[in-house]
Amino acid sequence: MDFSSTALRVLRQVADSGSFTAAAAQLGYTQSAISRQAAALERSAGAVLFERRFDGVQLTPAGLTLLRHAQTILDSVAAAEQELTGSAAPTAPVRLGMFPSAGAVILPGVLIRLAATAPHITVTTREGSTPALLRALRAGSIDLAVLTSRPPHRPSDGESPRLHIEPVEDTELRLGAPTTGLFSGRTEVHIDELVDAPWIAAPSTSTEPLLGVWPGLPGRPRIVHTTRDWLTKLRLVAGGFGVTTIPSRMSAVLPPGVSLLRVEGVPAEIRRILTARLPGRPGPGITDVLHAITSAD
Repeated sequence: MDFSSTALRVLRQVADSGSFTAAAAQLGYTQSAISRQAAALERSAGAVLFERRFDGVQLTPAGLTLLRHAQTILDSVAAAEQELTGSAAPTAPVRLGMFPSAGAVILPGVLIRLAATAPHITVTTREGSTPALLRALRAGSIDLAVLTSRPPHRPSDGESPRLHIEPVEDTELRLGAPTTGLFSGRTEVHIDELVDAPWIAAPSTSTEPLLGVWPGLPGRPRIVHTTRDWLTKLRLVAGGFGVTTIPSRMSAVLPPGVSLLRVEGVPAEIRRILTARLPGRPGPGITDVLHAITSAD
């Protein structure tokens, strides 16, 4: 078998991105070039490495096996480049992936704690949905992920190897509503009052659920605005243009004009915050980052 470092990078990026098109955009190649590299990699491996699906591309078991070895090879190549160029830094880099609202409610405390207790650690971050972060973990693009889950709180893509997942804390979902208007002065609202409410939601895909609308809402929700950006959602709520779901953990960072209401008439919606990493001994700095995540206020 003869694998070039370019082909192995393509394998890793396809695993991370979940499609040939997205991998091409990230690597600066054309999609046809990515497809040719993938086909050549499969010929060299003598096995099918990519499962082409209607919603993207997944690695086959053989592809996942090669990916694990590819990551080791690419890390070694990167280390060699650093030594040869004299650019090796006396720091421990940790690549951290986070769900969207974690940047506001978790990340600042983590970075402050690390600056005081482990200043040699350099943290870089990327934001993503749970499916995207799970792909990135297996692709070796991030070292650690902070995720959220719904009951039964087992965010997994069903792939092997099983990820090492640890709970951090539970937070209850609330309704984010304008402080003026229909629910002004309220601390709670019944689920039946939300049937015709205007909702501000994140766009959903075949792999990502609809977020921002109360789970189990009777009937079809009336979605008036869609956005992934939390600041946009909160400003729209504050302006009285709709309601959305907000974890109670975000109460400390809400802008003026937004209040959190309990939703009655249905069971409480609990969201769990978890950390996930590949199995085995954590790499340098990861244990310190994990401790900072579980200790940060």
